[in-house]
Amino acid sequence: MKPSMRSRQEPRRLSNGVIIGAMLLSLCVLSIVKARYCATPFGTARPPSSPSHLIPFFLRSGPCVPSCGGELPLLMMSLWSGVRAGKAEDQLQEQMNASIRMETDESPARTPGEEEEDEPEEVPSTALAVTTPAAVSTTTGGKGRKAGKDRKGKAKPTCYMTSKRSERCDASGDIRVDGNRSTIYVSGIDREWRTKPYARYHDPVAMAHVREYTLKPLGAAGDAAPACTKNHSVPGFMFSNGGFSGNLYHDYTDVLVPLFISTHQFKGRVKFLLSGMKPWWVAKFTPFFQQLTRYDVIDVDNDQEVHCFPRILIGATFHKDMGVDPRRSPGHVSVVDFKCALRRAFGLEREAASRGGATGTGKPRLLIISRRGSRRFLNEREMARVAAEAGFEVRVAEPDQHTDMATFAKLVNSADVMIGVHGAGLTNMVFLPRGAVLIQVVPFGGLEWLTSVTFKDPAGDMEVNYMDYNVKLEESSLIDQYPKNHQVLTDPYAVHKQGWDALKTAYLDKQNIRVDLDRFKATLQEAMSRLP
Repeated sequence: MKPSMRSRQEPRRLSNGVIIGAMLLSLCVLSIVKARYCATPFGTARPPSSPSHLIPFFLRSGPCVPSCGGELPLLMMSLWSGVRAGKAEDQLQEQMNASIRMETDESPARTPGEEEEDEPEEVPSTALAVTTPAAVSTTTGGKGRKAGKDRKGKAKPTCYMTSKRSERCDASGDIRVDGNRSTIYVSGIDREWRTKPYARYHDPVAMAHVREYTLKPLGAAGDAAPACTKNHSVPGFMFSNGGFSGNLYHDYTDVLVPLFISTHQFKGRVKFLLSGMKPWWVAKFTPFFQQLTRYDVIDVDNDQEVHCFPRILIGATFHKDMGVDPRRSPGHVSVVDFKCALRRAFGLEREAASRGGATGTGKPRLLIISRRGSRRFLNEREMARVAAEAGFEVRVAEPDQHTDMATFAKLVNSADVMIGVHGAGLTNMVFLPRGAVLIQVVPFGGLEWLTSVTFKDPAGDMEVNYMDYNVKLEESSLIDQYPKNHQVLTDPYAVHKQGWDALKTAYLDKQNIRVDLDRFKATLQEAMSRLP
C-alpha cells in the first residue's frame, strides 16, 4: 500500500510545483511589462513598435497592470481587468489621435451602403501651419500603393477614387508644382501617380480632352525637382475645365458643383490651379470662384513658376448629376447651399417665387428658354401669346457661351416659371427662386430616363417644382422626316439599343417641337396653381 500511496502523492507534489512556478513566472512577466509600459504618461502616443512576438497577445499595447497577489485566480482577474482597461484607453487614445489627424484628413462617418471610395471631409487650411515638410497626409479609401496610415493603422493611398466618376489625390509636405511639365513633386511618396483632375472618369471621350498630371517622389535632398519660385502658405487645389466644359450642363455637373463640394470648407484659404484654362470660361464664372477662394485662379499649364504648397489636392469630388449628397459633403452642405453661393456671386436678391410675380405687374413671369439649333420651338410666338392670355408676363431668351452670366442669372431669378426643351439651357434652373416651377419639354423618343437624371431629379433638391411636358409624335418634326412605319417613329427603344450615337442623332439632333397650344395652356394653368 505504501508504494502505491507514494506513487499517488508524487504527481501531486509535481503539480503544485508547476502551479507555483507558473505563478512566479507570471509575476515576473507582469513586473517586466509594468516596468516597460507604465513609465509612459497617460494620454501620450504609444511607444514605437516593440518586439510583439515576445509579449503575450493579450498584453500587447495594453495599459499598466496593477500589482497582483500570489493566488492564480486573482492574477487572472487582474489580467482581465487590465485587458478591459486597455480597451477603454485604446478608445480614448484613438479619439485623441483622431483629433490630431483632423488637422489634415478628417473623414466623415460612413452610412450603410456607402462605397469605400466616398469622399472624406477636409478642414480649413489654417490647421496646416504645423505641417512638417516630411509629413505626407493622404486620405482614406481607394486602391493602390500606400503613402500613410489612417487612424486604424490601415495604409492609405495618395490617389483614390471618391466615386465612379471622380479621383482625388491628396498630399502634404514639400509640394512643388511644375505645370509646364505636368509634374507635381511630393515628399514622402514611394511611387509615381498619374491623374486627370476632371470628374468624368466613366467617360473616355471627355477624359481624352483632359491633361494628365504626374505626381513624382521628391528626393530627400530635393535635388530631383526644380527649385520653388513661388511659395504659398495655403493649400493648392487643382481642377480642369477640359472635357466637356463650355457646355453649361457639364460646366455645373462636372466642374462647378464638385468644386463647391471639395473646397467650400476652406473658407477662401485655398488657391485654385486650373488646367486647360479657357480665359472666357474663367471670366464667366469668376464671381462664383470668388465665393470659394480669395486668390486669382492660376493657369497652371502655362504658368512659368514652380509653385510650392504645404498641401496639394487634385481633382474634385462628384456626388450626383447637378447635386450634392449632404451625408458625404464636408459640413453636410447641400445643393441649396451651392445655390446660395451662386446667389451671392451674382447678386440675386429674389429668394422665393410668387403667383403675384416680382416685377410690379401682379403677374407671375414665364421665361421661355429658346434654342437656335435642334430641339427648338417651331411656334414660339404662339406659345408666348397663349402664356400672356393665361395671365403670365412672358420673356423669351436664348443663352449661349457668350451670354453674360450675371445678366442672365438675374433674368432667370426674376422668373416664376421656366420652360424649355431638354438641353443645356435648362441648367439655368440653378438661379430660379425657391418654389419656382421648371417645365422640361421631353422630346419624343422614350427619353424620360435621360431627362430625369439631368433635370427632374436635381430639381427637388434645389427647391424647384418640376413638371414634364412629354412631346407626342404629332408635335414632333420627326413625323415629317420619316415614313410612318419607320423604326424611329414606331419603336424608339430599338433605336436606343443601337447606342448613344444612334439615339442622339435620331431624337436630339434632328428633332424640333411644335407644341400643341391647348396642351400648353393646360400645363401653364397647372404650373400657376403650383406657385406659392
